[in-house]
Amino acid sequence: MAFLFVLTVGLAAGTISGIVGTGSSIMLMPVLVYAYGPKEAVPIMAVASVMANFSRILAWWREVDWRACAAYSVTGIPAAALGARTLLALPAHAVDLAIGLFLIAMVPVRHWLARHDLKANLWHLAIGGAVIGYLTGIVVSTGPLSVPLFLFYGLSKGAFLATEAASSLGLYFAKSVTFERFGALTGEVFIKGLIAGSSLMSGAFIAKRFVLHLKPDVFRLVMDAIMIAAGLSMLWNAAQP
Repeated sequence: MAFLFVLTVGLAAGTISGIVGTGSSIMLMPVLVYAYGPKEAVPIMAVASVMANFSRILAWWREVDWRACAAYSVTGIPAAALGARTLLALPAHAVDLAIGLFLIAMVPVRHWLARHDLKANLWHLAIGGAVIGYLTGIVVSTGPLSVPLFLFYGLSKGAFLATEAASSLGLYFAKSVTFERFGALTGEVFIKGLIAGSSLMSGAFIAKRFVLHLKPDVFRLVMDAIMIAAGLSMLWNAAQP
């Protein structure tokens, strides 16, 4: 039953994230924590995120901005590995608490960023990659930060989805490798990650037909609701004895 629940939520999460560019980790992480516990859920989600981002690259392959991807990844990949090593040193309750607070805090941060007509260049992407990469290693998803960064760079729709996914792929791969090196990504955990990731990949291809029709206001409301609900769920888990 746990696998079925994860697959069902993963399909919905993959579809939504395939439309808005983020959200799969935010939606699926509480389910994984409930099913497997926070320490096991984080490496499972890392494997699933690699698969989810790869599927978005396949869906929009021709529209990837490889210069933007390289600028972001060159600093983001080592920073993500460092963040993942930091995460492994934290107790389970601290992981829940950190993720929950981060998700809820990103709601006002995202609105603040949206109110400012900022412009980003390749140097900004490199700086952002280092900061977001480290946070990605610690928390489950930094989409609320990476999404506006790539939008400020001037990407939209398919180009945005493909480039953000290609840039995030390296970060989550580095995170997964770090987990494997330090014994957190076992064979059993890897298989669970493949199962969760397969549902996210399916959702990404379902979502492609809806991308051009999504209204910005709907996107903002959906993301705010998802982040608050997921954040509260993580905080509830952290409060349990």
